[in-house]
Amino acid sequence: MLGSFVRHGLSQSDAESEILVQILAGSDTTATTIRATILHLITSPRVLTRLLSEPDAANITTRPWDQIISDSEARSLPYLQAVIKEGLRIFPPAVGLVSKNVPAATGDTYAGVYLPPGTKVGFCEWGIMRNASVWGDDAEEFRPERWLGIDAEKLREMETTLELVFGSERWQCLGLNVALMELNKVFMELLRFEFVFLRLGEPWKSKSAGLFVQSDLWIKGYRRAVAE
Repeated sequence: MLGSFVRHGLSQSDAESEILVQILAGSDTTATTIRATILHLITSPRVLTRLLSEPDAANITTRPWDQIISDSEARSLPYLQAVIKEGLRIFPPAVGLVSKNVPAATGDTYAGVYLPPGTKVGFCEWGIMRNASVWGDDAEEFRPERWLGIDAEKLREMETTLELVFGSERWQCLGLNVALMELNKVFMELLRFEFVFLRLGEPWKSKSAGLFVQSDLWIKGYRRAVAE
């Protein structure tokens, strides 16, 4: 990141400010998304098999180890993108209320309810990401296919709802672009391995304090056999 900043002409002061953002933004939250998505992939053989078939067909997971998938390549894989979206939906990485203040001068009205000036309005992200009216009756299921083959209006509703994970406008997560780039790359590289749980009875420990504190996701990886 620093090398890119220097090449693009940022001053030392600007680079120092940007580096702080890269360290703090999209770190713990991205790690949570990676852990949760991997956990769901390992425990969803049907999904994992379909995800593996996509990069294999594109000769991505069989390339030399020093050739890392590019962000643009990952974005061209529709099922991978569906898996990433579904991973963010099924296990939102930050579940604080992220409340916003109603305008102090005028107040506001939502769904016929008047909200007095200064009222703090938050939302339950976990509940929204399992709302059957948005996601269907199988909202509790990790099913990436829900993102594919649907009409444009429904897809837009789902994507705008998922955007709540990152916030919007001036409240949008500063690490959004870095986080998405990391997610695009990491799963394709991890798919070079086959994973098994070492602790089937309790695959991980996960506690929420607004952000998640997770540990003991003990898995073992075996390099996937590649046909000569």
